[in-house]
Amino acid sequence: MFRVVINVVKNVMGAKEYIKFRGKAIALHSQVIGEFCKYVGASQKVRQGLIRTAKSNGSKLGFLD
Repeated sequence: MFRVVINVVKNVMGAKEYIKFRGKAIALHSQVIGEFCKYVGASQKVRQGLIRTAKSNGSKLGFLD
């Protein structure tokens, strides 16, 4: 389902603009994860693991295509 929505958004925005938008969204999401880890006192290793998990989930959902 998500993959279909992503493909429609990519077609409407154009591939170049979509890639820029996606990059900004990924950076923002990583920032949020980092701030959350700081807030709860999680280590750098935990932060990296959460970002890896987010990347894996995003790939499975089609956000990284």
